Amino acid sequence: MPLQGVRVLEVGTLILGPVGTSYAASMGAEVIKCEIPPIGDTGRNMTPFGYFYKGYPPVFIHNNVNKYWVGLDLHKPEGQEIFLELAAKSDIVEINLRPGVMEKWNVGYHHLKAINPGIIYISKTGFGQWGQYATENRPSNDGASQGLSGYSWVSSFPGQPPLKSSIYPCDDYGGLMGELAVLAALHHRKKTGEGQFIDLSQSENIMRLMSWVWPYQQLTGKKAMPAGNRDVSICPADTVYTADEKFVALAAPAPEEFKGLCKAMDRPELSDDARFGEHLTRLKEENAIDILAIVADWAKTKTAAEIEALAETHGFAASCVKTNQDVMEDAHSVARGYITEVDDPLIGKYRDYDFPVNMSKTPPRIKWTVRPVGFDNEYVLTKHLSKNKDQIKALYDCGAIGKWGDIRGRRPPEDWDGKSGLIMSRDADEKE
Repeated sequence: MPLQGVRVLEVGTLILGPVGTSYAASMGAEVIKCEIPPIGDTGRNMTPFGYFYKGYPPVFIHNNVNKYWVGLDLHKPEGQEIFLELAAKSDIVEINLRPGVMEKWNVGYHHLKAINPGIIYISKTGFGQWGQYATENRPSNDGASQGLSGYSWVSSFPGQPPLKSSIYPCDDYGGLMGELAVLAALHHRKKTGEGQFIDLSQSENIMRLMSWVWPYQQLTGKKAMPAGNRDVSICPADTVYTADEKFVALAAPAPEEFKGLCKAMDRPELSDDARFGEHLTRLKEENAIDILAIVADWAKTKTAAEIEALAETHGFAASCVKTNQDVMEDAHSVARGYITEVDDPLIGKYRDYDFPVNMSKTPPRIKWTVRPVGFDNEYVLTKHLSKNKDQIKALYDCGAIGKWGDIRGRRPPEDWDGKSGLIMSRDADEKE
């Protein structure tokens, strides 16, 4: 796998922290996730409509693949010492706690750099490490970042309240941008031998996704206004309602595409209309309103499947808006291996989407998923730190390490056999 041999230490919670390391783990990095026992990551409580599968939230299952799980209490000096020992043998440390917390625990960047000058340390927070909002007393989450960045505003419909996405774009896009920065830092270290500190702001990352909004506002002095499903840079491009009560996302900006759409609507004369013949002319507000109304009225006379077929025949873009179930059952996704069945030793078989790239030589893959708090304590401490049985027992006794409590989301599934998924158990011999 492409990142085999790269070791990552994670102190992550909810989504922004864990999702980035999950990308790296899917690519083969050895990710050691450190949680404070017995509660662990607060993301273990985050689940849609209160639903748990085999005792775990779907969000947590999805964002924590291929990791090793250590229950490590960083409040305790002994736990801090273990973290420093692991960091000395790691390439990357990924954190998403509020500014100053890791420093208070004596395991911040400067502490780690002193023992491992090549360490790459990324701090992921809601607002960054400095600035008006960057305080230990101000938490953030995806919804707050959607609002603060202007993403909710520009994604809404005219005259309607701001629209919050029900998924987590600030977390997932922030996690992705963070891993891009980490890979760039790895490349830099390969050339220079130098590690570095990376400061990632959740809200600033989603602002990067907002494309034309910032230069448009700067150059015109006008703020970007909500436009709903309409694309204000492409015309026609909208989501239309069909005769069979479905929705189709449709676009035909290029000359031949627009001509094809006009033919499909049996309105070929529209492509020669002075209001619509050129794309830039169609983008004028009054003309855009007119052509989008014509397309919307036509769409109501066709089924979604008929519009998709006409689009393929005449060369413009049109896709039926699918439900999540439609996507999971889509023959195209299944054929490409995008939807995969994961066979996990603890929670069994479930379907999820795999890492969304195909690589001919080093394909990423999901090998296992979520584990109870502290599930791999013995394996990590023995393999990486050469701790013996007595030393590990002493760490348990002082509370520096620990395992799950009898709480849903933290403990093993009720049908766990006590062995499946374990690499090394607490009672195993040192060299087992």
